[in-house]
Order: sequence, then C-alpha cells, then structure tokens
Amino acid sequence: MLDHALFDPATIDPETKRLNEEIRKDQASQPDPWSMPIAEARALRAKGSIAFPRLTRSARAETITIDGPGGPVALRVIRPQGKSADKPRGAYLHIHGGGWVFGGADDQDPWLVRIADTCGFVCLSVGYRLAPEHPYPAALEDCEAAALWLAGPGKASLNVSSLTIGGESVGAHLAVSTLLRLRDHHEQPRAFRGANLNCGFFDLGLTPSVRAWGEERLVNNTRDLETFADGFCAGKVDRRQPEISPLYADLKGLPPALFSVGTADALLDDTLYMSARWAAAGNGGHTAIYPGGCHVFIRYPGPLTERAQELSERFLMALA
Repeated sequence: MLDHALFDPATIDPETKRLNEEIRKDQASQPDPWSMPIAEARALRAKGSIAFPRLTRSARAETITIDGPGGPVALRVIRPQGKSADKPRGAYLHIHGGGWVFGGADDQDPWLVRIADTCGFVCLSVGYRLAPEHPYPAALEDCEAAALWLAGPGKASLNVSSLTIGGESVGAHLAVSTLLRLRDHHEQPRAFRGANLNCGFFDLGLTPSVRAWGEERLVNNTRDLETFADGFCAGKVDRRQPEISPLYADLKGLPPALFSVGTADALLDDTLYMSARWAAAGNGGHTAIYPGGCHVFIRYPGPLTERAQELSERFLMALA
C-alpha cells in the first residue's frame, strides 16, 4: 500500500528542507542555462555549485571502449575491492542523467565505488552521445550497444554472470528503453536481473507534475524539462511512442525494478505512473517515496540519501 502520509509536507525532515532552500537560492543566483550556448552552459555546470556539486573522480576508475553504431562507446569501469575483487558477485550497468544534454560517465564515481564495494559488483557507466548535437536515437543506441556487449562478451571479460542496470533521471529513461530494446529487438527480455531506477523521466510529452511545476528551479523546472525533451526529440515526433516515452510501452516480461523518487521532484508523476504500470505488468519490484527529496537528491549527502542508497544496495544484492 502507498502511504499517503509520505506526501504530507509535515513529514519532511529539517535537513531536507534546509538543503532544498539552499539549492533554490543557488540556482536563483545563477544565469539561466538557456541564455547561453550549450558549450558554455556545460562548462558552467562542470565547475560545480551547491545545486550541482562536483563529485570526486575515483583513481580506481578505468575506461574500456566498445564498438557502437555511431563510433566507439566509452565505458567507465569501477571494480570491487576486498573479497569480491577476484570474483565479482555481478555487474551494474549505470546510465547517467543530465537531461541527455549534461553530464558524463565520470560524474558519479562515489556512488559507483560504493555499489562496487558494498555489493561486490563491477560497475560500468556509459559515455553515451549527448543531445542536442546527437538527438534520438543516438544515446539509446549507445546504451543498447553497451548492454549487448555486457550481456555477451562482457560477461566473460569481467568474470560475471549476474547483470543489473540502472540510472538517474534520463539515465532511468535510457535504462528502461534499453531493456525494451533487448526484449523487442534481441529476444533478451531477462538479460538483466533487475533495474535500479531513480526519478526517471518516462513521459516526454510531460506528466501533470512537470507541467504544473512552474518557473522556480529546484534542480529542474518546467522549462528545463521541456527543453531537455525538445533536444532529445529534435523535431516533430510522436512523443508518446514507446521508444521516446517508455511509459507508453508494453512493459510485460521485464525484470523487477526499484523505483525511487522524492516528493519535491517535478518528475514525481513519472515515477508514480511508471511504477504502477510496471507492477500491473507483473514484473515485480518496489517503489520508494522520499518526503521532500528533490530531483536526484542522492547527489547531496544527508540522511535521505543514506536511506535511499542503502535500499538500492539491498535491492541490487538480492539480485546477484
């Protein structure tokens, strides 16, 4: 049962309220990212801020390259240490967020180091092509190529048998879209045992919570999400076709998924709707709602983040 009390503002802890206010103030003081060329907006975000803190790059990370439909695809690899170093318990294919416009495979090393060492997984983050320079289907094709490699020669190369997948925001969108491609184009519906899906962007036609959010930025606002969708779609396409918006896909036969989202996220409806459809399709899994959590709140240290990371780790370890 979904506890409606989770959506009561009174349940938001003081630390989460403080963090959200700091993010709002920081973004209000920054220039509009759409008032400058995309290269400048990327450079500004890469410098780091309260709203978009830079996460430490791990010295343990290495890069391997596989063939992709548009050229080489880089996979950033972080291997487990400790007792799982020689025989990993599995692999986690991670797909980063950033609106298909920002970010990269090296932007979330601390999360992947933690998953690697806690779960005993080899973690791989996909360096997919970004929009608007490379609109649909470029990013999806790169993620599909990474998944096919991991489900094929990658298993032997990394000495793993259990595969999982996941991502944040548009990374969750690409993770689901990749699972659909594996099922529909390659007859591999269960190549991955489960999906860890954090605050996904599943309807590029925009759900009610996105449309109603307005101008105030708490990581994203309505215009940001509209612009991200426009850049990914690059033209007049049916945004309700399943390959564009996986919310509208036939979801039967997919693996269990953990859906996570905060209640202070413009993309709240995307998770509520998609997780309900996932459950109705008989796939299994869980949905975790975090009072007051902003978009990709796991980027910011705190009790809410710790709870979410512990749950995702338990979910992934249960799949190995």
